[in-house]
Parts: sequence; structure tokens; C-alpha cells
Amino acid sequence: MFKISNKKSMELYEEANKHAPGGVHTSIRNVEPHLVFTKAEGAYIYDADGNKYLDFQAAFGPYILGHNYEKVNDRVIDALSRTDLYGVGSTDLEIECAEKITKHVPSADQVLFCNSGSEATYHAIRLSRAVTERKKLIKFQGCYHGWHDYVARNMLSAPDMIGKRDPGSAGMMDEAIDNTLICTFNDLESVEKTFQENEGEVASIIVEPIPHNIGCVMPEDGFLQGLRDLCDKYGALLIFDEVITGFRHNIGGYQKVSGVMPDLTTMGKAMANGFPMAAVAGKKKYMERYNTYPGGDVWFAGTYNGHAVGTAATIATMEIMETEPVHEHIFELGERMRQGIRDIHNRLGINAFVAGFGSVWTTYFMDFEPKNYTDLMQNDAEMYVNYRKKLLERGFFKMPMNIKRNHISYSHTNEDIDNTLQAIEDVLKELIQ
Repeated sequence: MFKISNKKSMELYEEANKHAPGGVHTSIRNVEPHLVFTKAEGAYIYDADGNKYLDFQAAFGPYILGHNYEKVNDRVIDALSRTDLYGVGSTDLEIECAEKITKHVPSADQVLFCNSGSEATYHAIRLSRAVTERKKLIKFQGCYHGWHDYVARNMLSAPDMIGKRDPGSAGMMDEAIDNTLICTFNDLESVEKTFQENEGEVASIIVEPIPHNIGCVMPEDGFLQGLRDLCDKYGALLIFDEVITGFRHNIGGYQKVSGVMPDLTTMGKAMANGFPMAAVAGKKKYMERYNTYPGGDVWFAGTYNGHAVGTAATIATMEIMETEPVHEHIFELGERMRQGIRDIHNRLGINAFVAGFGSVWTTYFMDFEPKNYTDLMQNDAEMYVNYRKKLLERGFFKMPMNIKRNHISYSHTNEDIDNTLQAIEDVLKELIQ
């Protein structure tokens, strides 16, 4: 029987609750066990009790190179030794960073920086409404695009609320909720029907090219191109939310992989290997509507936009991707992990589906490949969470929540994967006894 000691973490968690509601500063972090982390290095994280974990959570995906990656940290330290934030004009780092992004991301004629994925999606949606002079937005059940009223509905809906009016928070504006229309991922008929029922009213579609908010549900062949075609047919803009897929799946984002060109793209997470950084990019004719351009009429502002920390970290991260086999390494390890788990399932006679792409994977405890959020109601959620908690007790950290993805970084090794596979087999044997 494995059991980690978390006495110090619990003491600190009690203290944290005195000063912050729930003791955490993002809602999804409030999970059991309540660990307090104090150190991170490469592929590993450490808690206040000194427990060491091989990290596959990666803070929901930013750490594509690894924690405290020296080459990125050194670039940030160097930048802060000479520059920081001015609140006027531009900096050399902003110019260099923007040039790199427009070089690699197919849809990015121009780019603007902000600090979180939620900011980026907010700006992209507002721009789409200005360009089209329409109010409504299409998003997909189960996808996550940030905390703001425009998109904070029908994320992890209860089974009886799938596709229905399901706002994610109290205090949301009714007009925002009701101008966001919900469709089913991988179902082009539902999208076209929604366009027809709201003819001339839909400003844009926003989509995770791979819905990683619910693990890893792959787009069927032709689905993303179908969205492109429908947007062209009905005069709407297509927004790819690549906050997760961008940079992790390719330096040019999943749009580079799929060959489908959105009008606007949002980015974050892996672009700066854990430092706060995000961006919205797109075609020049649309980007020049932002009022950073003289005469633009769509407001874009933020005190910390383009800060030296984020721009330096992004430049360093992208340079490493340009010059080292980052994606080759993490894709190889991702496939090693997925195939290894499938082999374990076959040996143990377990009906489960191992989903994933590149460096991302998750195991759904169901006997078929899910195509959308509704399919995932067949996943054995209790098994899913127990499986992860038992791995955590052995020092392998996956977020102990239902339908959450795992990430491999450039700092992970073949040995790490093999050790994880052995732990997975041991845990599964325990769970099916």
C-alpha cells in the first residue's frame, strides 16, 4: 500500500484558507489531495513535504520544455538586467517576438500580445463582432475558451445540460449567454443548422482545433475544413483557439498540421514555457481594426502587454524549437506512452481507449473513441480519478480530475516513460482485482 505524507502541505493549506477563499487562486486547483508545491525542475515537481513527482500535468500545458528550463530562464534574467516595462512605444523584444510568430504561424499576418488566453479570446471575439457587425458566436459543447461571459457556458456540463442553456457562473450577463450558440464537435450538420436558424447574425465560430479541455478528442477528417467552408458561406470569421494546441503540436500551431487557415488565432501556454504570455493574431485586414493601429476602432489595451518577461521567454522557447528536436522528442515519447498503455490494456483485458496527439494523451475508461463531449458521458469517471490518485501516490502526477489531459515535455526521458508505464500497470492490476 502506497501512502505519501502530506502533513506539511495540509498545514500550509489551512493557512492559505485564512487569506484566500479556498486557499487557491484558480478554481480548478482546488482538488484533493491539497498539495502545496515548493520546487520544480525539468520533468519533476516537489511538494512541501519533500515528495517528488514526475509531472505530466505541466500546469495544464505551458511547460513544453520542462520546469525552470535554464535556457529560457537565462534569457528572461538577461532581459530583466537591462529592460522591463515602459507603458509607451515598443521594445526590441516585442518586435523580435512578433516577427517570430508571424514567421511561423500561418494565419498570423500580424500579432498583438496580452497576458492570458482568456484575454486573447475576448479580444478575438470582440474583433469578429466589429468586422461582421453581428452579435452571435458559435462555440462547441465541452470546449473552454476562458473565464469571460462571452464563452463561459457549456464547458463541463452535467449530462442533462448538454446542449442546453448552461452558464458557467453566477453573475453572467444574459445577453452574453444567449448570444453564444452551442454546437456539437465533429457535427457539421449541427453547425450549418445553427447558421441557418440565425441567418445573418453569427459573427464567428471559436473552436479548439483539438478539444483538449476534455482530454483529447480529435477532429474527424474534414471537420475543421468544413468549419472554414461554413464560415466563408455564411460570412462569419473562424477563430482557432490555439492556447493549448499552439506551439505544443507544432511551432506553427495545429493549423500548420491540419492545413486549415483560420481568420484569427489565439495563443498562450506553451509559447513562453510557463511565463505569463498570450497573443491574438490574424489577417492584416482584420488586425488593423484594433486601435493600436491609427484609425482602428476596436479597443486593445493592457498595462503588462508585451512585458520583457513574456517576450524574452517566448523568443527563447521558439528559438529552442527552431534549433533543437523538441517536437520530434516529445512526439516520440507521446507515442511510446500511448502504445505502452494500449499494450498494458491488452495484457490485462481492460476495455479502455487511449487518446492523444503528439505529446498529449489521456486514457478514457470506455470501449470506443469519443467524437464529442456527449460520448464522454460513457467514461467511467470514478475509475478515471481513482487511477490518477493511485499514480499520484506512487510519485506520478496527473491532475486527479475527470477527463483531463496529460503532457510530455522536452525534459522527459525514455526512462521516465518506462517507469510510468510500469506504475500504470501496477495500478491497473490493483484496480481490477
